[in-house]
Amino acid sequence: MMTVKHFSLEYDKVNEQGTYSPGEVLTGKVTVVTSKKIKVQCFLVKAKGKAKVTWHEQDGQTPVVHSNKKKYFYFEHIILQDKNKGDGSEIMGPGRNVYPFSFVIPNTDMPSTYKGKWGEITYSLRAQLTQSIWLVHKTKTEFPFLTKSEFPFASKSEMILIGLKEQQHATRISFFGSGKITLNVTSEKMGLKQGEAMGVFVEVLNDSARRVIPKFCLCEKQTFVARSKKTVHTKDILFGTGVAVPAESRQTITKVLRIPPQLPPTFFNCCMMKLEYRIKVTLDVPLMRDSEIKLPLVILQGSPKPHQQKPERSVWFSKLPG
Repeated sequence: MMTVKHFSLEYDKVNEQGTYSPGEVLTGKVTVVTSKKIKVQCFLVKAKGKAKVTWHEQDGQTPVVHSNKKKYFYFEHIILQDKNKGDGSEIMGPGRNVYPFSFVIPNTDMPSTYKGKWGEITYSLRAQLTQSIWLVHKTKTEFPFLTKSEFPFASKSEMILIGLKEQQHATRISFFGSGKITLNVTSEKMGLKQGEAMGVFVEVLNDSARRVIPKFCLCEKQTFVARSKKTVHTKDILFGTGVAVPAESRQTITKVLRIPPQLPPTFFNCCMMKLEYRIKVTLDVPLMRDSEIKLPLVILQGSPKPHQQKPERSVWFSKLPG
């Protein structure tokens, strides 16, 4: 019968989210319950931070795997270690045994915990109790890591920081058989915190013979890099449709975009993956090309501020010809 009845690992939660950041001390405990005293060769806890990407492609008839990984830190904390390297001279008593541990997380710029389509950034703890070469007990848990960088995407571009609070706008003119459609889109700003909301304003000048309906999406773009190879995964999150704009008419539509609080923030501070977002507005018109507009959007970490409703028609729209 197994003498080790219970083997668990847990870390101390220092805040509601249970997150840790660079420079902080990570503490926890390992609990071992045994039915009798046992001999131990080695008993240790490991802390690791790493990023890893993997995806598969087909090169003709040959499947190709692209992968890469990066280690941010690796530490070991030895709880028990026999003195003669393998003779099992250390003894653990019967019953419930609790062993505390602690690690200082390096105070360097590391990306937050993230899991994407073909890659992930993980921070984990592992405990290993070795009784003999044939009898090894293991357990693992991951802890959420949060970067200290307020802007983990703009380390090389101060212009992005300046533009976070600026209004974004774009125009698209499309032509097809029954006429011309002009689409003007404005968002209140480029930077939004998780859970925050803002208005997206759309003006449609419909000079065609059919009605059109604007659709609003939040576009997520994940980029993964393995040495010289790159792959991209995109996903659209629909957050609403506008009212129909009749033929030969002009109408302004306002939609409130609310960022889901659980949506990961934008980041660029990982050499193997990055996460970007766009606001996309399209016109639901069959067989019509170039009927979409994308505006940049940066999702920031942190508690959102209450959304303040703005006038349905922005100042920028008022400058358009009647």
